[in-house]
Formats: sequence, structure tokens, C-alpha cells
Amino acid sequence: MEWSEGLERLNQIGALLSTERDFDRLLEAILVGAKELTGADAGTLYVVDEDRWARFAIVRTDSLKIAWGGAGIAAPPWPPVSLYDPQGKPRDQFVVNHAILHRKTINIGDAYEPTGFDFSGTRAFDIQTGYRSTSFLTIPLVNHEDVVIGVLQLINRMESGTRKIVPFSEEDQRLAESLASQAAIAMTNRRLIDDLSQMLEGFIESIARAIDAKSPYTGEHCHRVPVIAVMLAEALNENREGALALVHLSDDEIYELKLAALLHDCGKVTTPVHVVDKATKLEVLTDRIDAIDVRFEIVRRDKLLGRAGPVVPDAAWEQEMLEDQAFLHRCNIGGETMSPEDQERVRQMATKYQWQDASGKIHPFLLPDEIYNLTIAKGTLTPEERQVINSHVSMTFEMLKDLRYPKRLQQIPEIAASHHERMDGKGYPRGLTGDQMSLQARMVAIADVFEALTSPNRPYKKAMPLSQTLRIMDAMAREGHIDPSLYDIFIRKKVWARFAHDYLPLEQVDVPTEAPVTG
Repeated sequence: MEWSEGLERLNQIGALLSTERDFDRLLEAILVGAKELTGADAGTLYVVDEDRWARFAIVRTDSLKIAWGGAGIAAPPWPPVSLYDPQGKPRDQFVVNHAILHRKTINIGDAYEPTGFDFSGTRAFDIQTGYRSTSFLTIPLVNHEDVVIGVLQLINRMESGTRKIVPFSEEDQRLAESLASQAAIAMTNRRLIDDLSQMLEGFIESIARAIDAKSPYTGEHCHRVPVIAVMLAEALNENREGALALVHLSDDEIYELKLAALLHDCGKVTTPVHVVDKATKLEVLTDRIDAIDVRFEIVRRDKLLGRAGPVVPDAAWEQEMLEDQAFLHRCNIGGETMSPEDQERVRQMATKYQWQDASGKIHPFLLPDEIYNLTIAKGTLTPEERQVINSHVSMTFEMLKDLRYPKRLQQIPEIAASHHERMDGKGYPRGLTGDQMSLQARMVAIADVFEALTSPNRPYKKAMPLSQTLRIMDAMAREGHIDPSLYDIFIRKKVWARFAHDYLPLEQVDVPTEAPVTG
């Protein structure tokens, strides 16, 4: 390759390195580009770990058809090379180690001539394969902090036309050193970006763990919702049918979806625990049904003593009181619905009985707040408590909207804060319709519903059988609650079955994984 052609190709390779986002592909591009620039038949790219080891990352030998390391290729089978012996003495008799420890390029025309370096490992490779490793160009990759982060070793410069092995020229060395300099920058930048991404993801996962740990009833919700959402995204990408047949999410969009799903409940850090954990209608810090039980005992005592001394209580009256007490216990457990008749019976209970304190003052049997809570029609939360719970979505958006995100993650606030919106616009907090929500937000909404329905940890319900969960979600898709097209993929691609297999107890999975029950 002529010098001018080499410079042009060097620029092209440098531009490629600056845009490569996968670290393994980046390393492969560095070695392949260096071999192309110099006409080398073989080469190895080492990565330096903790300033103690040189790890084989990419190996290529064209004439032997050897290719180890890189995107989708098995890693080289050799252990890393130690830079120091057990006593801490530098092992710089080896050419790669010497280049690292002394930060210098080493250009050897013929390794079978005396060089001052130990090539015993190379000789063993040559004997085993019939190869002859002759000319070597070994270049350290030094970053901006003057730290060697890798080594580029090129072997057997092939003369153009004759394919004769010749030494690497000064031009070859300058081109390779220029490429090594660009490679060090690209590797450092890629590592920095990857490290920042891992730190961000680790921090987000810590927030999710903290939210899950805030209440024993949330279990693994913040970690399971992303699992379901990503499964659904992968199923979408595999799908070739229906309204979303041509829709595909990029790797960045799936990563954005995962982080947003991890953060979807982060606003719950501001929600009072006694509201999140409200297992019964009368629970605050303790379950106030115990206080009502005490009042029943006081009423029994007063009936027994009477005004004029001890009397024997009427058996029918005692039986009626026991039934009323059991009724209030049942009412205290939140269910799917409470009939108006039962609500009225609770209200009548307030005047049906009275109790007298130690000073002789007469009190109604049930306090207004107790009546208000015991007559909750669905679940265990009052409308005011429900609003407190619902406000976590708005708080999620407030917490996330002012953070500075890289371009590929800028939709995180919208995705995370839209999981309680509905396709028909009847959701909260903004009342968005389906076409106003991103596809990822609609995915998180489905994942959130499915996880909540199948969760065994909720304070107000037992774990729901999978068949019942699917019937409920089928109705939600028909009624405009969740996206029917995404739900169709969720069913057809058996996202529900994959999650059930990995996360749900066997007794909860009452549907054969090959045949969902819906409708």
C-alpha cells in the first residue's frame, strides 16, 4: 500500500473506530485495520487488565484461517500473560511485556535470529501449527493518562505480489503507531461510556431495590416489570403479523425501555408506607379492628352487669353480636366489590350498639372515620388514599424530567410516568390516549398490569391464578385499557408463558404454556 493510500485508509479506519459502540467489535476493527494497513498476515490485540496482565482479546492469522475473539466469535483459548513474576519482578524478557512495561514500540525483522527476547511460546505455536512467525511489530496502546491499556502485535509482513515474508518498514510502523494512538482514544472513550452506562444502570437498579424494599408487599415489582417489558420488546422485534408487523425497536430503544421500567415507580419514595402497605380497610399503623373487638367485649360486659347487677345475657342476642363482629371482620378485608346492603349494615352498626367508658360517658359503637373506611366499595383504600398512591406517577415524572439524559435516553421520563395511562384516555395522571403515548410506555403499562395481577405479595389479595390474570387482561385489551396490538403479541409470542416459567410458582400456573386461556 502506497503511503498516501495508507494515510487515506488510516483516516477511514479512524472514523470507523470513533463510531463503533460495541467494545468487542471495536477491538476487532482495530486489529483488522492494522493488518490491512501494514499487510500483516497475522496479529493479536492484547488488553491490559489492572496493570498486571496482558489478556488475549483478538487473534487473527489469515494463512491458518485462525479467528478468535470479536463479535460473535469465541475468545482466544490462552490464559492471560502475567507482567510480573511471583516476587513482583518485571517479566520483560517477553516482547509483549517489554512493550507494555517500557511503553515502546518493538520492530523485529526475524524472530528466529537473536533478538534478546524470549520467543519460546511462539516457537511452540509454530511447531504445533507448521507456521513460521518471523517479522514482528509490537506497539503499546497508551491512553491520555499515559497508561498502557493494550498492545497491538502484528506478525509476518507479506510483500505485495510475492507474498514473501519481509520486515515491517518504518512507514508500516508509523501508520500502525498512528492507528494505535487512535485506537487507544477509541478504547478509552468506549470504556468510559460503558462504565458510565453501567454506573447509571447500577444506580437505577439501586433505586428500584430501595423502592421494593420499602414495603414487603411490593416484592420484586420494580425488577420484574422491566423483565416483562424487555421480553415484550423482543417479542415485538420477532413479530411479523398484525398491526405492528413492521415495527422494530433498536437496541438503544430497548435499553431506554429497560431503564424507564426500572424507574416507573420511583415516585413511591414519597408515598407514606402505611398507605402503600394498607392491608385492611382499618389499618393505619395498626389494624383498628382490634379496637372494635375491644368495644364488643365492653358491650358484652355492660350487658352482663346491667344497671341493677349481674344478669344472664340472652343467647340470641349473644349470637347476633358474634355474627355482627364476624361481619365487620369480613368487611375489613378489602375485596373486589362491597354491596350497598353491606355498606348500609355497617352504618347501622354505629347506632345498633353503644359502649360506656370508665367515666360513664356513652359513645357510638363506630366512629365516622371507621364507617368511612369499612364501607370502601373496592380494595382497602379510601379515595383520598388512592389519590396519594396515584400521585406517585406525577412524582415519578417530576423526579425524572429535569435530569440530563444522553440523546438515546431522553424519553425515560415520559415512558416511566405513563404506565397508568389508558388507550381510551381514562388513565392518569394526564389522561393520555394511546396515540399520545410512546410504544415503550404502552409496553410498560402491560408489564405493570401483568406483574401486579400475578404478584403474590400484595396486601389486599392472594396470588392470582394465571388463567384469571389472562382473562382480566383480555378484557382490559377489549375495553381500551391496554394496547390490544401489543397484547396480541404478548399472547401470541407467549411472553406471559416465559415469565410464568421463570418467576411464578407452579401452583399459580394453571394454564398450559402452549395454550393460553383468554376470552
